Amino acid sequence: MARQEAAYQIKAAVVREKSGPFVVEPVDLSEPRDDEVLVDIVATGVCHTDIGVRDQSYPVPLPAVLGHEGAGFVRKVGRNVRKVAPGDRVILTYDFCGVCENCQQGQPGFCREFYARNLSGARPDGSSALSMNGRAISSCFFCQSSFAEKAIASERNVVKIPSDVPIELMGPLGCGIQTGAGAVINALTPRAGSSIAVFGAGAVGLSAVMAAKIVGCTTIIAIDINDSRLALARELGATHAINGSKADAVAEIQAITNGGARYSLECTSVPRVFRQAVDCLQIPGTCGLIGAAPLGVEVSFQMSTILFGRTIQGIMQGDCVPDVFVPKLIEFWRAGLFPFDRLTRLYPIAQINDAIHAAETGAVVKPIVVFRSANDHA
Repeated sequence: MARQEAAYQIKAAVVREKSGPFVVEPVDLSEPRDDEVLVDIVATGVCHTDIGVRDQSYPVPLPAVLGHEGAGFVRKVGRNVRKVAPGDRVILTYDFCGVCENCQQGQPGFCREFYARNLSGARPDGSSALSMNGRAISSCFFCQSSFAEKAIASERNVVKIPSDVPIELMGPLGCGIQTGAGAVINALTPRAGSSIAVFGAGAVGLSAVMAAKIVGCTTIIAIDINDSRLALARELGATHAINGSKADAVAEIQAITNGGARYSLECTSVPRVFRQAVDCLQIPGTCGLIGAAPLGVEVSFQMSTILFGRTIQGIMQGDCVPDVFVPKLIEFWRAGLFPFDRLTRLYPIAQINDAIHAAETGAVVKPIVVFRSANDHA
């Protein structure tokens, strides 16, 4: 990438090499373009996709500033932006073109430019919003790179939120939380009284458990290998919990449901678990795939398993339109129906590697790194 001019010097967490640490250091940020928004970041959730990119499961160029569950205050907008104004509170989500057939049909998670806009390490035109010593570095991660004091987003991927909610907790609504909840509410759309098995009790899976309770599923089975997460799943709405390292999950689910679950969700990206999520289904039944495995990972099934009325459905970003769905999640939270805040723990940005480690080990479901107080945006 070529040398470029900078408008702001900010602190950001930079990962320079595969599986390397995040180092908080100065970087330079450009001015927002005509269709872009400059956001003062308050806090950003840690997602396993950040860890996967650090480890190069997805080949985003390094060095890079990652982070894609940002929340903060609009500082400045480009001259063509009408959706938000300086001072607005926003969360940042994924980007999409808004004009392809899938976007036009209300499926922006399947935007035909998804990779270029979220995982290429640059804007679609190849330019970067970040540089160090005049040299561009990988940025625009999910059109935000919000492990930083400020971020450049597009008008499309900012979602305005109410002024009376704790902004430092809201960022994960833009990715992990909306993905799990939306997989149930928008994609699988189970009928009240139906059964669902959720494989993986992380932030995505636990969000799915809470959503399943909201829509009226009466048998909600959480499967994980972490007993503390399974206990939390029970508190959040799971009617049953199975430790997959201690029991045959498929046999247990079939016994609980008298033949198989009507729906299942695979949130772990482990091929063996994905097969279990399909094998545990009744006839007919639907398995939603959320877990994002490294590129090239394959899985096998018996063909007859699929032939007899079972469906596998890929789900991206909860099949949601964020401007519509995120406000709904906030209202569910206000009503006490969706206590996603119980998944979170706050870390100052200086402790970002501790937050990453907590996410990797499962010690914390959803770590959030904090850059500033919500009162420091003036």
